[in-house]
Amino acid sequence: MLAKERLIEIGKLITPQWLEDQRAACIRKIAKNMERYGQNFPSASAMNGKYRLKANDDWTNGFWTGMLWLAYEWTKDDAFLKRAEENLDSFQQRLTDHFVLDHHDIGFLYSLSAGAGYQITHKEAHKNQLLQAADVLLARFQEKGGFLQAWGKLNDPGEYRLIIDSLINLPLLFKASELSGNPRYAEVAKEHYHTLINTVIKPDGTTYHTYYFDPATGAPSHGATHQGHGDQSIWARGQSWGVLGIPLNEHYVHSQPYPSIYRQIVDVFLANLPQDLVPYWDFDFNDEHPAEKDSSALAIAACGLIEASKQEAYPDALALAKGMVYQLANHYFAEEEENEGLLLHGVYAHGEGKGVDEPNLWGDYFYFEALTRLSNPDWEIYW
Repeated sequence: MLAKERLIEIGKLITPQWLEDQRAACIRKIAKNMERYGQNFPSASAMNGKYRLKANDDWTNGFWTGMLWLAYEWTKDDAFLKRAEENLDSFQQRLTDHFVLDHHDIGFLYSLSAGAGYQITHKEAHKNQLLQAADVLLARFQEKGGFLQAWGKLNDPGEYRLIIDSLINLPLLFKASELSGNPRYAEVAKEHYHTLINTVIKPDGTTYHTYYFDPATGAPSHGATHQGHGDQSIWARGQSWGVLGIPLNEHYVHSQPYPSIYRQIVDVFLANLPQDLVPYWDFDFNDEHPAEKDSSALAIAACGLIEASKQEAYPDALALAKGMVYQLANHYFAEEEENEGLLLHGVYAHGEGKGVDEPNLWGDYFYFEALTRLSNPDWEIYW
């Protein structure tokens, strides 16, 4: 049976009570973690199932704050609200100091912190923080090439590139235009979106991790990888960023027609799922030639397909997402009380030996978001 058919069958096992039980398990773990973390932040990935405590200094900190907001929305427990707002104080200080913000991941940081906070509380301070963050991201736009530079100091010729992850950072700019009335944010987001679709995504629906441009002319140059197995391999999480990123942006762009490449992107992802339906960290690997799994890639793809189902962008998208979530819950959820992650068997950066076969914050967040989306189809997304 094909992965598509198996996922659809497995997804039929989800019931409202099952979803409630899975959400409750996540919330219990988040509440326990919150006690230990205090006003610190967990590291990007765990080590032996435990997150190292640190300051607000990484691209991943928004995922923790996003989980706090999700937990608050479900429980209305003021303990989650209080801690999320304390986190926002830290995010404001980070903007004030421009501390470790020379990268494109501003949306990962501020959509899930200030953006979610404003959506839930309607406090002007949170809206202002989101707009300040959008200005930081806007400043990374390269007119020559029409893209937001991913990493490093602006105009560094060795860093004149974008990466596929940036699809998830663009909603911050669209939201900023909505809140401020300034169309410039959305104009830049649209230009980057179209540049990305025509470069980092290949005509067959496979993806590069990163794509370089000529710094002198802005002309597209070549694709490469940073975290995948090789420049021509398909990094599983990168492909899942495509599965999620296009529907998130189409929520704002409303392209006519819908990008036809999307179905191919999803088909590639599904075609590379192994027997247990959770991808290896790179599609160079399979059940005959195995490596470590990346559960976070499946959680990201599930959120993408749920969003795509609202746009009728892929056949049986919601049914497929349900199967993905069920498989993660039943075989990859961190049941052990001492393990602080929600999902086992993730990979951060395999080539660097970081977070290999460990929980990571984005896997945890997107798993919880997927459960939230399935539990409440009317839930207003943070992106």
